[in-house]
Amino acid sequence: MTASTSDQQAISSTDLSVFNAERPFLLLGCGKMGSALLDGWLANGLDPHATIILDPYPSDALKAIDGLTLLTNGKYDGPSPRAVMLAVKPQMMDTALPTVAGMAGTDTLYISIAAGKPLAYFEQLLSAETSIVRVMPNTPAAVGAGASALISNAACSPDDKALATALTDSVGVSVWLDNEDQMDAVTGVSGSGPAYVFHMIEALTAAAEAEGLAPELALALARQTIIGAAALAGASSETAETLRINVTSPKGTTEAGLVELMNNESGLTSLMRKTVKAAANRSRELRT
Repeated sequence: MTASTSDQQAISSTDLSVFNAERPFLLLGCGKMGSALLDGWLANGLDPHATIILDPYPSDALKAIDGLTLLTNGKYDGPSPRAVMLAVKPQMMDTALPTVAGMAGTDTLYISIAAGKPLAYFEQLLSAETSIVRVMPNTPAAVGAGASALISNAACSPDDKALATALTDSVGVSVWLDNEDQMDAVTGVSGSGPAYVFHMIEALTAAAEAEGLAPELALALARQTIIGAAALAGASSETAETLRINVTSPKGTTEAGLVELMNNESGLTSLMRKTVKAAANRSRELRT
């Protein structure tokens, strides 16, 4: 699922300084996901003076960023951007895409984060000669801990792929997919996954309260347990299975809890399969 060796070599030589006043970065739509990505990019070297936001209702947080160009009328007639990020909701894409279609067929790279919209959709509305990359990011990108999966059309050059990866690598970890069909599974796992983890904090907090802990204490312990376990998993070379076994003493408290959590029929594995499948299926439905 990684890029080829030649792509990896090109990718390593590109950073966000490629954007400037003559070849800016244009972000179409800046809602929750767009804002999360923008926060990460600005924290990792994206020049706000080389950044243009097209959004009819920019947030107060966006308005407070010095140097950004905010356009609320849906029109842009400045220098040809080096890259255009399409961050509007999938159901708004038919209306929004024509506002930035004027650069199609040039060396402007189009990058979409719209779930369910395949490369063929953009090639039909732009052109098959336009460089297009689909990305499925997630909101931890706002703190530099995102996970992004990418796939490109045939028109993308190594430099285009390098630029797309520079954007996603600057806010976390990136993988290139072998084929576009994998994007639905990615959407169900990493795209939607942060919400599953946040809900696990909620569930663990509720369970702690049920055992008699005060709400504030329950939340503090649940939140830090998830944060700490994730940090340990990220820092360790051992598998998640090994890390789990290391915490589990025979006939101890953790084992007692895992008996319930790992139940073949009602446990977490069964529930997570249903969860990811439902999200992936919804991604497939958005293609129609």
